[in-house]
Amino acid sequence: MPRSYHSPRRQADAAETRATIVEAAARLFVRDGYVATSIKAIAAEAGVSVPTVHLNGPKHALLIAAFERTFAGDEGRHSLAERPEIVAIMGEPDTDTAITRYVDFLIDANQRSAAIVRAMVAAADSDPEVRAAYLDLEMRRHRDMTIAAGWFQQRDRIRVDQLDVAADVLGLITGPDPWTHLTVARGWDIAAYRTWLTAQLVHLSDNLA
Repeated sequence: MPRSYHSPRRQADAAETRATIVEAAARLFVRDGYVATSIKAIAAEAGVSVPTVHLNGPKHALLIAAFERTFAGDEGRHSLAERPEIVAIMGEPDTDTAITRYVDFLIDANQRSAAIVRAMVAAADSDPEVRAAYLDLEMRRHRDMTIAAGWFQQRDRIRVDQLDVAADVLGLITGPDPWTHLTVARGWDIAAYRTWLTAQLVHLSDNLA
């Protein structure tokens, strides 16, 4: 039986090509919309062939990959709570310092990903595959927010009976919608948004039903 051949250089080239394709797709999804963006257009934007784009996944998979890369820096279904930045934040002994660091993380993430999320939501209305992928993404995000709510409870910032509501509220206030509304629609600067979100998290228990 012949041995399989693995070339680190070939794998690195493939990863670089995929990153180029996903980044190109993200630009087009944001600029032109998901429906109007063709595989041919993605290939032209990325400077690769159409078959190369097809090898890297159908269009809806490229949309999800674009979100994962813009939000967290890489692709994958792993929990946000497993990422080194979040592990470090959750391990910070001082809760207020941890919240400040979490807010900074969210600002960076929402700055990068809010536009692609809007493209994804718009596409979900017309494309069943995108809708299914988006709903899966939302379920994964809710699991992350459940972990976050548990962290707030362990730090004595909320009660045990508030865990479920806290997960829902965290999913709302830390997400891209408030960021877009406040900084894009209403013209808030980042400092004002940071102050608002920090207050929401520091006083989380007061904001729960």
